[in-house]
Amino acid sequence: MRREGYEFQVSQPQVIFREVNGQPGEPFETLVMDVPDDAVGSVIERLGTRKAEMQNMEAVGNGRTILEFVIPARGLIGFRGDFIRLTRGEGIMNHSFLEYRPFCGDLEMRRNGVLIAFEEGTATFYALKNAEDRDAFFIEPGTKVYKGMIVGEHNRPQDLELNVCKTKALTNHRSATGDELVQLQTPIQMTLERALEYIGSDELLEVTPESIRLRKLLAKKLAKR
Repeated sequence: MRREGYEFQVSQPQVIFREVNGQPGEPFETLVMDVPDDAVGSVIERLGTRKAEMQNMEAVGNGRTILEFVIPARGLIGFRGDFIRLTRGEGIMNHSFLEYRPFCGDLEMRRNGVLIAFEEGTATFYALKNAEDRDAFFIEPGTKVYKGMIVGEHNRPQDLELNVCKTKALTNHRSATGDELVQLQTPIQMTLERALEYIGSDELLEVTPESIRLRKLLAKKLAKR
């Protein structure tokens, strides 16, 4: 595949549904976590939006608490990244299949919108710096982009198209104070596991031997959410 220049395009992970007593059913899992005491409230609140039901909570001392939940397998998609952030990397989680139960309805798994490139070319420092206030980027100056490629995360729920290849207009005038030394925020590094958790139902993950890229499923005319 490397020699021929092929790539994988992977969609959002999906669970396998089956009938349970004549009704649509889905897999449920047992989720056990060891978290710092000061993160218990945040973790419980986040799991509540994913239809998880608490089975047990036990303080074990040394500032740690054991939490046990039953959760739809759908609710675990993308949760690991949230769990790491909520516990600041100090939490431990493990989950295992429990059984199939009736479908429990849609989950409120909210995520901010994404920044989408609408111009093909090479990302520039000037364009990224001007758009930096719209939140975090996944790319850095010099990265080749194409129309429909996801280049960052928006700080609002809606998706936003922008030109990250825009260059600074040259003039014959120079600022009296000279050009200031400015820096970009460090871009978010997308690993394969993190990218699979991040993508939505209308997005794809592109995997090559050298790159991991995110893109919209339909790049011709992107719908505004």
